Amino acid sequence: ARNEQELAAVRDELGEAFTPLVGDATDEAVAQDVIREHRPGLLVLNAGAPPHMAPVHEQTWETFSRNWHVDTRHAFTWIRAALREPLAPGSVVVAMSSGAALAGSPLSGGYASAKAAIRYIRGYAADESSRAGLDIRFVTLLPQLTPATGLGAGGVAGYAARQGIDEETFIERLQPILTPDQVAKAVVEIASDSDSAPEYQVSGTGLRPIS
Repeated sequence: ARNEQELAAVRDELGEAFTPLVGDATDEAVAQDVIREHRPGLLVLNAGAPPHMAPVHEQTWETFSRNWHVDTRHAFTWIRAALREPLAPGSVVVAMSSGAALAGSPLSGGYASAKAAIRYIRGYAADESSRAGLDIRFVTLLPQLTPATGLGAGGVAGYAARQGIDEETFIERLQPILTPDQVAKAVVEIASDSDSAPEYQVSGTGLRPIS
């Protein structure tokens, strides 16, 4: 859920056990307040902006850097707050990157590099947690492209058109399709495994650690 209406729908589905909070994920004050008030044992960082779909020469710096200002910035903001408050020992922070961080994404501007930066931030945070004896675990997930989300569907449409094929043919090449439920299960699995790897690719076939 990435807007007020979607949060309300989740609340209707899950009931009072779910506490919706509407805010700017890149706002440092929001991150600090949420961590101080709610003391999460598991923090999942998955905010992001839809990338501007165009080849590099048709981008402007504003469109190219869009994901740096949202995806990367929110990961930096919340990871920084997690270290500075800090979260309780044994807490887990899962930051969502993207398979594009490994393979590139020539139609989505700075999206791939913004997601790659999240990997570095996670690594820096893990090192600082260790140095300070905080016992906060930081993990990055790199999901494959999937048509099962709004953002992914836009990517599928763009790359299918670039290759001159229909979307159904392109989607067939992505089989088995990664679903949001699989990503959620991957997060729970990683959070409950104190011996997890620091980074994983996640696809329709499951989790694969990155060495």
